[in-house]
Amino acid sequence: MKDVLVLLLIVFFAFASSVKLLGWQKIIFETQLAFFHKYGLNRAAMFVVGLIELAGVILLISSLFVIENPLVLWSGAALLGATSVGALFFHFRFDRWQDGIPAMVTLVLSVAVSVL
Repeated sequence: MKDVLVLLLIVFFAFASSVKLLGWQKIIFETQLAFFHKYGLNRAAMFVVGLIELAGVILLISSLFVIENPLVLWSGAALLGATSVGALFFHFRFDRWQDGIPAMVTLVLSVAVSVL
């Protein structure tokens, strides 16, 4: 069960970070960048968030296939959970609460991975 949750986090955040870093999916990239601009943040901030997400993904992948250490798994989940908390902060402050639903889901998954 835990491995399934980890894989869900990996897939979601690998996609999300790749869009933030590379901008390859134009519609999603422009939507996310518009959110960042609305929050008073720029493209550089979006890039840093993408790097943090990528680091979390790398740690989760490492915990599954390379280093079977609970601290590595917990660190990856904590990084991804922190980005989810940050997203929730900005969505609750500047947007409708419904815009934060994906961040709520990823936060719950990150916590679940950490405690299971």
